[in-house]
Amino acid sequence: MSSGPLHPSPQHAVIHARVGFPLAVRVYSPPADARATLLVHSATAVPQGYYARFAAYAAARGVRTVTYDYRGVGGSRPASLRALDARMRDWAELDAVAIATWVSERWEGPRVALGHSFGGQLLGLIDEASDVDAVVLVAAQLGYLGHWPARERPRLKLMWYGLVPALTGTVGFFPAWGGLGEELPAGVAREWAKWCRSPGYYLDHVPGARARLASFDRPVLAFSFDDDDFGPRPAVDALLRELEGASIDHRHLTPAALGQKRVGHFGFFRPALEDSLWAEVLRFIESIASARSAAA
Repeated sequence: MSSGPLHPSPQHAVIHARVGFPLAVRVYSPPADARATLLVHSATAVPQGYYARFAAYAAARGVRTVTYDYRGVGGSRPASLRALDARMRDWAELDAVAIATWVSERWEGPRVALGHSFGGQLLGLIDEASDVDAVVLVAAQLGYLGHWPARERPRLKLMWYGLVPALTGTVGFFPAWGGLGEELPAGVAREWAKWCRSPGYYLDHVPGARARLASFDRPVLAFSFDDDDFGPRPAVDALLRELEGASIDHRHLTPAALGQKRVGHFGFFRPALEDSLWAEVLRFIESIASARSAAA
């Protein structure tokens, strides 16, 4: 792994989403003027701390990077998940909107969004996700269970038809030991399960979602991985096909091609990929920033 510049520490902030819910935010600032701003939209139930090394890496190389936690996750988690009334759409329509708006009002210059898994799905859920110059998608997909290999579908049906309704009904939230590794508000887990049971995923349930995806017309750098159990190639392709107006550079990679034994759904953000994939994202952001400067 390259040593590179020293990694800066983040500034912590609290931003109030619609209906006043406090969201934990971290801003990683470059040592000099920022060439661009990168907003990281997290995967489902993944605390923003998971992206800390990547965010510090980007900031040390001149890209201001902002991370945040959806309500019920990480620093935005209340004392009790049982009392939290939240859906997956609230993560998008309330939380992601608030942060995207805050970023766009606070900083001028090129803006790029990085969406990890659910974070990439935001392009179809909110207009504000498109208010950027480009997007990086990491393992982003449409999660209909039919996109998974046939051998995996019985397990997924048990999860989405059985475990999620049963556990959220009895426990009051979805517990970490239920199979996801993180606790989820009951409403988030139930809506996610409903989407995963539908052939169109959230396109079958969110008005205007397909049109939002189709109208997005900015450059997209998309990564997917051959060993990703949470984002198999058909599920990733299902999302990318909906981005009819975008210029897409899709890199579907094997762990061996990256010199790794495993990458999966979360390995992109391990420092072992700093010199390869992280550097590639920085080059992409730099190209976007340079193109905007040339146009100006």
